[in-house]
Parts: sequence; structure tokens; C-alpha cells
Amino acid sequence: MCGFVGFRTRKDPERWCEELKNATSSLSHRGPDDSGLFFDLEKGVGLGHRRLSIIDLSSAARQPMASDDGRILLVYNGELYNYLEIKKRLEEEGYQFKSNSDTEVVLKAYMEWGISAVERFVGMFALAIWDGRHDRFYLVRDRLGIKPLYYYFKDGILLFASELKALMAFNGFDKNLDLDAVPLFLHYQYLPSPQTIFKDTFKLMPGHWAVIEDGQLKAHCYWKLPTKTAHSDKGNFSETEALHALERILTKSVEDRLVSDVPLGALLSGGIDSSLMVALMQKVSTAPVRTFSIGFHVHGYDEAPRAAEIARHLGTDHTELYATQTQAMEIIPRLPEIFDEPFADSSAIPTVLVSGLARSGVTVALSGDGGDEQFAGYARYQATRLMVNASRVLPGFFRRYFSAVLKTIPVNRAEKIYLSCRKISPRRFGVENFRDKWHKFIELFLRAGDIIQAYRAAVCVWSEEELRTLVEGGFPESRFEEIFRETQALPLLERLMRVDMSTYLPDDLLTKVDRASMSVGLEVRVPLLDHRVVEYSSQLPEILKYRKGTSKYLLKRILARFIPEKLFERPKMGFGVPIDTWFREDLKQLLLDYLSPERLRREGLFDCPLVEQRIREHLSGKADHQHRLWSLLMWEMWREQWL
Repeated sequence: MCGFVGFRTRKDPERWCEELKNATSSLSHRGPDDSGLFFDLEKGVGLGHRRLSIIDLSSAARQPMASDDGRILLVYNGELYNYLEIKKRLEEEGYQFKSNSDTEVVLKAYMEWGISAVERFVGMFALAIWDGRHDRFYLVRDRLGIKPLYYYFKDGILLFASELKALMAFNGFDKNLDLDAVPLFLHYQYLPSPQTIFKDTFKLMPGHWAVIEDGQLKAHCYWKLPTKTAHSDKGNFSETEALHALERILTKSVEDRLVSDVPLGALLSGGIDSSLMVALMQKVSTAPVRTFSIGFHVHGYDEAPRAAEIARHLGTDHTELYATQTQAMEIIPRLPEIFDEPFADSSAIPTVLVSGLARSGVTVALSGDGGDEQFAGYARYQATRLMVNASRVLPGFFRRYFSAVLKTIPVNRAEKIYLSCRKISPRRFGVENFRDKWHKFIELFLRAGDIIQAYRAAVCVWSEEELRTLVEGGFPESRFEEIFRETQALPLLERLMRVDMSTYLPDDLLTKVDRASMSVGLEVRVPLLDHRVVEYSSQLPEILKYRKGTSKYLLKRILARFIPEKLFERPKMGFGVPIDTWFREDLKQLLLDYLSPERLRREGLFDCPLVEQRIREHLSGKADHQHRLWSLLMWEMWREQWL
């Protein structure tokens, strides 16, 4: 895996070339093994690259990589899993290769087929191509958004990079805050693509390429999920055939991702998805797979015992680390540097820790990301569907009345009732952090008449009403609402999964995994997000994804071929840390310092009385505002470092 940065400008190119060196160095964590620079002062073009050597470790694979005549230049971040097949086809067309890298295959595929070559690629990638023959730049991002690509385009200046920090390394980059992005960040805990925190700066959308020529930038969509109508579930799908087909496609996806010239392993949480990926790795491997997991000595946050059981059964070479609270909290001051844009998913902390653990033994690791969004793995899907169905028989005034009654029930009493139910049926009551979920449940019930509002209540932190008090201005629409409108013809459950595939998956989960792993120089590959897997799963009927209260139905049937059901049929456990408790103990002073009334008034962005109220309620134990307060803390820490 790698990192790249580049520019195109006619204004003072000498200055930009000098600054490109610092911008490239800012990405050294993404590519600690090698670096390269290219300048063309006449054209006002510069490219910088940092390399993490995975395939062909020789200097022949160095980037930026040029065509034989030097008129086409490529910088590339990713892995092409079918590069040998494409290489063979190109050799048949007369192309000769100087390296064994997939980078050279990408370059010569473009030379043969133009930008449409990306439609032949199987893998994860972000890349930039300077085509001096036609005086144009191409920017390309993979279908699911596994690899990042940012760009800034203003007044004839184009900047692009794998991370936002590389853009900020240029003095000519305008750090002009987009204030409309602030409520979006607080609402979702991330910034929905294509927006960033800065004006004139964007994320290239997944499945898109952009061309920049004649002073214009035009984006094109080259891939999207196959269309599925409300009647697709009536198709003639044999469960047995689907089971065999899905296992075959997943096995191929895993096998493709085992190609590497450096040590390779897997991140194992003990959940359905990562366990299945490891089982399939072990199935096609000739030696024990190296697996890595992390644990905490905190009830409700310790996945290590599950992972260890799975590893023993599969016979992997397993490594686990029980992180101390001190180790976990030492990550917090590093988060603004690692993510370089406001990001408030607290599971970034254990993700950084497990990435560091894996990097101590391997350079490449497979993960199980992407299963929840394809196979109805989140409890919020079922909760939203239940509430929306209930809203069809319960009038709005009843929901408003009942929600008001629920709000009068003390959280402590509601939690006791919940725990009593869980003792009776632990499989059905497996959601941890009840106190944080209680008010979300009430809000979801209240909003159930509006699908978009209901799902927002299930996934978001600060409500829209709170944000209108917390931050001045309105609440802008984003990709979230756009996808809901595009999927109106789909069944509700399928609709929710597609919304997450287009928003939460690339902008939260994949952003988290990319930045956390790359911060320690680890490449993470995601077999479940092979576009061939996603295209197949998107056409499966709902009953093969969610059946009689069982999510991930088909994945579990495949996993049961390798692991006894008793080892994985357990309540879903989130990958997180006890921020709620930390805010009342070790992180209390940090919270009070960064969210002090004096600081907030000086900045003039947030409503101080509301913030003070939420802090008091949390510290007293009256309510659990951990995610609200964490989002504010992450904003303030990011702002301190980068503005």
C-alpha cells in the first residue's frame, strides 16, 4: 500500500515543486519503504509517491512510474488482484514489462484501453494518471471506496492526495472551513462524501473517475450496485445453490488476496465476518494462518476470548494483546494526526492498537469488513423495520404520547428491565451499552413514520433538533438523503443496507481501517468487498440474509461448515472502548479542558449552555452522552492541530 500527492498549476510551478517534497514526506507512514518525485515545470505538473512494498520489492516498481516515452505518468495506491490475468492479455498485444508489479500493469492497461481500463480491475485502488499527450489528469477511486482520494480544485489549481494532510502541506492550500460540514460531522461522526471540512476540497466518490483538462473537472461514475427492484426477492433462488455459489465467490476473493511478497495474516475479532475470512484463508493455505486480536479487561469490550476459541479450532498461529487502559488512552492525542479530518468513531482506538499488533508480525492483513452492510448484520436494521411497520398501525399522536411516557422512565430502571430480559434470552438481548441506546430507541419510535428520520435516529449522535441549538445555521442534506431517494423502489431492509454501503461503509468504517492501518504501515485487504461478491450478494433475496430473527443467514451457514455453531452464535459485540466511563474518570480533565466555556465562547461555534448541560448530565450518570461529547472533543482536538 502507498500514498501519493500531486498538483497541476500554471502559477509559480517552481514553488509548488518545492512544497511537493514536504507534502510527499507527510505521507511517509503510508509508504516507509521508498519514495519518488516527478516534476514538469513547463506543464506545471508534480507527482510525489511513498511506497509500502508488497509485490515486487525491487526498484523496478518505483513510482511515479512513466511510460517508455515519458509522456504518461502514474501514481497508484492499492492492489490489483487480477493483475496477472491483465498482464497476460497485454503481453499478447505486444507489451513488454520491466517489473513484476501490478503498478506497471495498471499503467500499460491505461495505455492500451484508456481510462476504461479501470472497469477491468479487480481490487482496491486510488490512482492519478498524468497524460501529457492530451494535457489531462485522471483521478480514479475503486468501486467501494476502500482507498481514499482527496482533491482541491480552485482558480486553476489542482491538488490531490491520499490524505488531507498532504494537501494542507501546501502553502497555497486554502484552509477555508465549510461551516455546513460541521453539523454533518456532529450528526454522523464523519463527513459524508464528497464533502470535506474545507471548501473547494472533496473526496472523489467511490466507483468514480474524474478528468481535469482545459481548466475543467468532470467526474464520471463507472460502477454502481446492480439495480434491484421491490420484486427481486421473488426470483427463483435455490438456497443450496446460493450457498455453494457464495462460498465459491468468497473463496476466490480470499485466495486472490493471499498474493504477497511479504508476510501476510488476518485480523480476527471472533465475529462472523472475520471468522469466516480466516476459515477460508485456512482452507486454501498450506500453512497455519497468522491471526491477531486485541482484548480489554473490561466487560462488554473484550473480544479476545471469542477470537482465541475460533483460532484454536481453526488451528491458526494466533497472537493476542490485552491492551491496558493506559495504552488505549495514549492513542487519543494521536487521532487528529492519524485522521487529519474530523472523525469521531471511538473504535478507531482499538483499530489502531490491533493494526500495530499485526504490523509487528506481518505487512499485510485480511479483515472481515463489509459483511454487516451486505447481510443485514446491524441490529438497527431490524429495529428500524419494526418501528416503521408499527407506525403503519399506530397513529402519530400515539407515538408522540408513548415516546413522552418513555422519556419519564429513569434510565437506571429501564436498564434493570433490559438486564432481566437478557437473563431470560441472552441471544435476543445482546446489545451492549444499553444506557446509550435507550434514548435512541425512544427517538426511533417517535420518528418511525418517516423512514429517513427513523434511520437517522438509529445511527446518528446529535439529533437534528439538538444541532439547530448547538450550531448556528441549518442542517444541509448530504449523500444520506440522496441514496434514500434513489432506493425508493427497494424493500426497506435492502434500502437501509444500500444507504450504509454508500455512506457509513466508505466514510466511516473504511476510512477508519485505512488510516489506522496505514498509520503503522500495514496493508489491510477486505475480501467481502470484492465487487464480484458485492454484486452477487446485492441480488440475493432478503430471506437468505435475514431469516426469523437471524441476520447474516447465508454467511452463518457457510461458517458452520468450518466452525461449530456454538462458537459463533452469540450476541454481536461492538469493537469499542468504554469512553463513557473514561469521561467520568481518567479523561474527565481532558474533556473539561477542551470543552471549557471559555474556549467554546472564544471560538464562537457551539452553544455553551447546551454543551455544559450535556457534560453535567454525563458526569453525574444521569445520561450517557459519550458519543456526543466524544464528537465535540474530536472536533476541538482536530481544530487545535490543523487550524
